[in-house]
Amino acid sequence: MNSPASFRQSSFLLILLLFLNFILSGFCSAASRPGNETAKLSLLQFKSQIIDDPLQVLAAWNESLHFCQWPGITCAHKHQRLTSLNLSNQKLGGRISPHIGNLSFLHFLNLGNNSFQGKIPSEVGRLYRLQALILSNNLLEGEIPFNLSHCSKFVNLTLDLNHLHGRVPSELGSLQELVVLSLQHNNLTGTLPASIGNLSSLQTLNLQYNSFEGEIPQTISQLRSLFFFGVGANNFSGAFPPSLFNLSSIALVGLALNNFSGNIRSDIGHVLPNLQKLALALNQFNGPIPASLSNSSDFQFLDIGQNYFTGNVPLSFGKLKKLYRLNLYGNVLGSNTTDDLNFVTYLTNCTQLQLLDLNLNNFGGNLPNSISNLSMQLTWLTFGGNYIGGTLPSEISNLQNLGLLDADGNLLVGKVPPSIGKLSKLQVLYLDRNQFTGEIPSSIGNITRLLDLNMEVNNFEGNIPPSLGNLGYLQSLALDQNNLNGTIPKQIMNLSSISSSLQLSSNFLIGHLPTEVGILINLVILDVSKNRLSGEVPDTLGNCVALKQLFLQDNIFAGTIPSLDLLKSLEYADFSLNNFSGTIPQYLGTLSDILNLNLSYNNLEGEVPFQGVFRNSSAIDISGNTKLCGNIQELNLKPCPVKAHKKFSSLKLTFPILIPSISVALLVAFLLLNFKRKILSESVLDQLLSQFSSVGIKGTTGYAAPEYGMGSQVSKHGDVYSYGVLLLEMFTGKKPTDELFKDDFNLRSFVEMGLQNRLTEIADQNLFSEQEMQEPHIRRGGGSADNGIEPTECLRSILEIGVSCTAEFPGDRMDIKDVELRLVSIIDKFL
Repeated sequence: MNSPASFRQSSFLLILLLFLNFILSGFCSAASRPGNETAKLSLLQFKSQIIDDPLQVLAAWNESLHFCQWPGITCAHKHQRLTSLNLSNQKLGGRISPHIGNLSFLHFLNLGNNSFQGKIPSEVGRLYRLQALILSNNLLEGEIPFNLSHCSKFVNLTLDLNHLHGRVPSELGSLQELVVLSLQHNNLTGTLPASIGNLSSLQTLNLQYNSFEGEIPQTISQLRSLFFFGVGANNFSGAFPPSLFNLSSIALVGLALNNFSGNIRSDIGHVLPNLQKLALALNQFNGPIPASLSNSSDFQFLDIGQNYFTGNVPLSFGKLKKLYRLNLYGNVLGSNTTDDLNFVTYLTNCTQLQLLDLNLNNFGGNLPNSISNLSMQLTWLTFGGNYIGGTLPSEISNLQNLGLLDADGNLLVGKVPPSIGKLSKLQVLYLDRNQFTGEIPSSIGNITRLLDLNMEVNNFEGNIPPSLGNLGYLQSLALDQNNLNGTIPKQIMNLSSISSSLQLSSNFLIGHLPTEVGILINLVILDVSKNRLSGEVPDTLGNCVALKQLFLQDNIFAGTIPSLDLLKSLEYADFSLNNFSGTIPQYLGTLSDILNLNLSYNNLEGEVPFQGVFRNSSAIDISGNTKLCGNIQELNLKPCPVKAHKKFSSLKLTFPILIPSISVALLVAFLLLNFKRKILSESVLDQLLSQFSSVGIKGTTGYAAPEYGMGSQVSKHGDVYSYGVLLLEMFTGKKPTDELFKDDFNLRSFVEMGLQNRLTEIADQNLFSEQEMQEPHIRRGGGSADNGIEPTECLRSILEIGVSCTAEFPGDRMDIKDVELRLVSIIDKFL
């Protein structure tokens, strides 16, 4: 008989076995439940739509692991149900599979910060347990599916930063548990549905940066829990939404960049006691700034820039201990009186203030010394574009964290205090368009973080401090329109960081333009005009390949215009009112981006280039250069003088000799055209022409016949083509390799287009004397109309031979014997 102890032991083992069996069977049934199998297959379908997975996040989504152990998956412990899919910030690309709608136990879906494309699958609307859908910062498009309203458990619907379009479905108004609705940065349009007022749990409504229009619906007043209301950067209109005044819980209101207008209720600070931030910039609001805003002890942010607010800034703002941003930019505040800036002294109590922007208002009076006692946290201080007088206090250096100081466009006088050099964190300093005097403080060279320094249009005098060469991060320097003298410090030209602009014009600077200017390879604008600079402009200027605007006018520069052919981005160039000499560089006509070129009032001479900007008389000024000549009618130039023999000066044999065989061809032309009525015997001509062999010219760029490029053998037709090119070159002065000729436009095309009406334009300008250009009907040799032909007709006939010789197809070219006979005939008639 078993003892009681033995019986208890057996019972315990039995119970333990039964328990283990229950656990194992439960696990097996959970693993094999149809719902879980569906979830796994749906996830694999989701994976199949992913085309980019650089982090290999989904590589572990395979049969080797239970899907609950896959990355991004969370399952419930009890039944291993998939409850959360979080693949945010994984750089995934592809489309969202509609099979995601089969994950029926899903509570949380976050695919934000990836590159998903296509539409939001309407099957998401089947996930009736879903509480959060976060698809922000993707490339999704299409409309918001209206059946998302079936997800009645929604707490968070965030679709920011996509390309969604269309209207907000009115059906979303049924989501009464929704706390966050964020649709900012999309392309949504239309008016807000009134049903949005049914979202009774809503705390955050963010619709910024879309294209919504119309007025804010009155039903917004029903959102009693609303904390954040953001509709900035849309096309909303009407008055400040009156529905907001019923929402005492609201803390953040963003209406900026819309078409709202009218006054702001004077009691706004009383009816909205929890208000912390109010952004109204870039609307059409007017009237006074409500002093009641200071009623909220938590108020910290006011941005009313670019509206039409008037009156004074409330002194009570000094009570806002948490105020960190006060932007009053671009209104009509102040009345240009001495009391306008009294509020500044009160703002010294706002110890958290980081930004104070008073730019572009009507503030008058002297700048109060108390401005130096503003918060030590201040990083942005601007009061430009007002009527503020007085001096800049030396105590301004107390504001040690200033990154931007803008005092431009006022009536400030006196010297800039040297203590300004203690503002070591300053990156932008604008003191331009005031009445400052004295020297530029050398201590500015201690502000080594400066990016932008503007002190133009003042009365500064003395030398430019070489210490400015310490500003190793400087991108823009403007010292123009002052009374500065001395030379340009080469230390400034050593600042390779200068990229935006260097403006030193309208001073009394002397000396040369430093050769170090070539270090400024990223410079876009260089203006040293209206000074007393002299000498030659250094060739190193040609290294400034980013230049778009170059102003050297009204100095005493001399010598030739430097080689600037690498400045392919140049749009405006002014060399006027100097002593430049020599010819106009040909490269100026090849700068394709140039919009305006001024070379007036120099000592330039010779022929004006016949290309590029020189063909546009409204874009070029060459007046005051009496030695220039050319044949551009719009510029009213005199013809260039003949510099050679009374016969065609292009026959001086001054053309470059490409190879010996070409020189023989030139000799043939010379003999044919220079011996009056002397007909060469066929044997002599044949002997000369036989030396002009294609063996010597085949493969020479521009002279070889086109068929040679396809492997054709040397032929008489190829000889004729090469001779024709030489003939056209001799009488136009242009080589077949000139930059003018590109793609299918070549020397032959150039001549062919000009043969009818522009003969004298395409010809070498040295062919005719000045008298012949002015009286084209005078015959060579003094003959009458009966015994000679006009020079232009002679030229036309010769060029027609060249065009015929250079026909594209060999069979269309003249025979060399016919060339000889026609040339001899022309000589007979002309001489």
